[in-house]
Amino acid sequence: MQQTELFSILDSVESTNNYAMAQVHAGLANNGQAWFAKEQWGGKGQRGKTWLSAKNENIILSIAIKPNKLFISNPFSFSMIVANICRHFFALKANAEIKIKWPNDIYANDRKAGGVLIENSFKGKEWQWAVVGIGININQTIFEKEISNATSLKLMTNKETNTITLAKQLHKLIIKELSYYQNICLKDVLETYNNNLYKRKETVTLKKDSAVFTTKIKAVNEYGILITEDVIEREFVVGEVEWVR
Repeated sequence: MQQTELFSILDSVESTNNYAMAQVHAGLANNGQAWFAKEQWGGKGQRGKTWLSAKNENIILSIAIKPNKLFISNPFSFSMIVANICRHFFALKANAEIKIKWPNDIYANDRKAGGVLIENSFKGKEWQWAVVGIGININQTIFEKEISNATSLKLMTNKETNTITLAKQLHKLIIKELSYYQNICLKDVLETYNNNLYKRKETVTLKKDSAVFTTKIKAVNEYGILITEDVIEREFVVGEVEWVR
């Protein structure tokens, strides 16, 4: 393992989130500390899915954060801010329009370029740590069948990019941006999130349990609830529905 200040590089690990959380529980993590993996063989995605990534080709990064009081009073605001930062970062590098697919996947031209998985550590009811896991496809151009709708920075720009350099830039940006959110209005965060919401004002197909239905995406509210509309207005919490391609 290579380590420079708050940024550590792991050659191979099961999951950067698991590794970071183990450091947190052992009392070895510092606020803002990041772990980057060249290879991850047991990565996690949303809804218990696996995050697949080719060795040495992508950003695989976890950051340990101590949430401030603003985030504790509204936990989804933390997720929104991280998603906003990752979307903006990738949009700058790709020089393209990038969207956030609810709750926090990064999408380009209907294809998944990355995602965020936040796992938390509590002491009783006190939210002590958030481990922010970020996976972004950078140089990978061939994907498994399970993620056939994926894209990458290289596929979009036809350029090879140093993944460690990018990961360090993203890490610094997240730490810098989070420091600004001590007194910021969460309405601005929510507005930015919804302005970049994937398929907003479009009709999509969703699945809840065994029911498949079409509905129009309206917005996401401050609590992370997806609001859609068809014959009635509907509300869904994170994990309640799946997108059907």
